[in-house]
Amino acid sequence: MSQATLEIIQGLAQAAAESYDGASDAEGQPLDIGLKREKGHPVLDSRQIDGFRVKIEGTNAMITYHSEIKLRDVYATKFEVELEQTMADIASHLKKSYKRITGKTLRMTPAGEVDAIVEKISKVRLHVVAKKVYKLGGLKDVDDKQAPSSDKLENKFKDFLSLGGWGQKVTSRDS
Repeated sequence: MSQATLEIIQGLAQAAAESYDGASDAEGQPLDIGLKREKGHPVLDSRQIDGFRVKIEGTNAMITYHSEIKLRDVYATKFEVELEQTMADIASHLKKSYKRITGKTLRMTPAGEVDAIVEKISKVRLHVVAKKVYKLGGLKDVDDKQAPSSDKLENKFKDFLSLGGWGQKVTSRDS
C-alpha cells in the first residue's frame, strides 16, 4: 500500500472518529454535522438517537447512518430525499474534517443511491439503517472490491476440473 493511500485512510478514519455525539470544534462549539441529535436542548428536550460510521472497502467508503424515527415521519415527508440529504451532510462534514486534519482535500463521489432498511420497534417508532457508497479519489494500488470479478483460473486447473471424478472428460450429457 502506498504512503498516499495510507494517509487518505488514516485521515478519513480520524475525521470519522472526531464526529462522536457531544464533540466540539476548536472554539468549543458543538459540531454541526447535520444529524437530528444536534437539534434542541441536550437536557430539556427529548434527544433523537442517530449516528453514523464509515467503513472503507477497497476504493470505496461506505457511510452507514442509523436513527430512530416516528412512523408519521416516514409517510408525511419525502423520506428518501431526507436520507439523501443527511448522507450528503455527513459526507460534507467528513470532507471538511479531513481538510482540517490533513490540509488536503478528499474526493468522495457518490457511487449510487441510499439503500435503507426500516424496521418496526413499536406502533409509533421505527429503526432506520441507511447505507451509501462513495468512491474515494487518490487511492493507488488498491483493488476495487465492488468491481465485477474476472475469471482467473489457469488452463491446467480448468482441464483438471473438466476431467470429472474418474479421469474422463465430462460431456454435457454427464453433467
